[in-house]
Amino acid sequence: MAYLALGIRCLIGAVFLASSVGKTAGRGTFDRFVSSVEGMRIVPSRSARSVARWVVTAEAAVCAALVTPLPAVAIAGFALAAALLAAFTAGIALTMRRGVRTACRCFGTSASTLGPRHVVRNLALAAMAVTGAFAVAAGGTTAPGGAVLAALTGLLLGGLVAVLDDILDLFRTSRIPANP
Repeated sequence: MAYLALGIRCLIGAVFLASSVGKTAGRGTFDRFVSSVEGMRIVPSRSARSVARWVVTAEAAVCAALVTPLPAVAIAGFALAAALLAAFTAGIALTMRRGVRTACRCFGTSASTLGPRHVVRNLALAAMAVTGAFAVAAGGTTAPGGAVLAALTGLLLGGLVAVLDDILDLFRTSRIPANP
C-alpha cells in the first residue's frame, strides 16, 4: 500500500500544483481564471475574484499537505483534494445543466469549453484522492527502487492529466474551408 500511497500523492500533488501555478503564473492568467469563474454563473460576479483566490490557495494547501511526511497531514490533504474535486465537479455539472458555455481554466491556459470530460476527470481524481487517503492510513514500507518508480509514475500521470485538454484538442477535427 505504501507504493500506491506514494504514487497517488505524486499524481494528485502534480495535478494540484499544475492547477495552482497555471492559474497564477504569467501575465493575465489569474484574471482569465477569474473570468472563467464569473462565466460559470455560480457565484455573484463581485465574488468571483475572492472565490478564485480561495481556490488557488486551497489547491496550494493540497500540495503542501501531500509533501508532508506526516500521515495525518497527508490524509487531510487527500480529504481537501477530494472535497475540492467534488465542488469543482458540482460546479461544472451545474454550469453544463444551465447551458452555460465557458472556458475551462482548470490549469490556467486551456480555453476548452467545460464539458462532460471535465466531470469524468474530476470524479476519477476524487476517487484517486480517497484511495490515496486509505493507502496512507494502511501504511507500509518501501524500497528505494519501488519508491522511485511509484513517484515517477504518479508524476507522469499527474502531468498527463494537467495537459489532457491540450492533448484532446490535438485530435479534435477542425473544419478547413475548401479552396474556391
